[in-house]
Amino acid sequence: MSRIDDVIELEQLLARYAVTITKGDIEGLVAVFTPDGNYSAFGDTYPLDEFPDLVAAAPKGLFLTGTPALEIDGDTASGTQPLCFIEQSTHDMRIGYYSDTYARTDAGWRLRTRAMTFIRRNGDHDSGRPHAFERPSA
Repeated sequence: MSRIDDVIELEQLLARYAVTITKGDIEGLVAVFTPDGNYSAFGDTYPLDEFPDLVAAAPKGLFLTGTPALEIDGDTASGTQPLCFIEQSTHDMRIGYYSDTYARTDAGWRLRTRAMTFIRRNGDHDSGRPHAFERPSA
């Protein structure tokens, strides 16, 4: 596979992330990750099995993502992708970027880790405030 093929496949993977989360397709969203994948935001890291509940607790809206800046090294890669989220009922926006790692699997490229950084009006960059999602008690 050529580097251009890798870039196109990674870009399509990230497009599937944005489209599936926007449409509320949790099964499709989980499928873009490796089985050991995780998502970090709101001051915590969430394993893939908690992702459906996390998404269910989050506001709904449109995820607009930009072209990722990718660093590919064989069967692993890393990247940063800009994001603008528009909440559906108020049209309020949140802006920021994802910092990702990727792995080539038998099923193609998949997200291994995705970490959200929000850009605040005051210029701060942070992982966000604690989320409405509450983990079940142990």
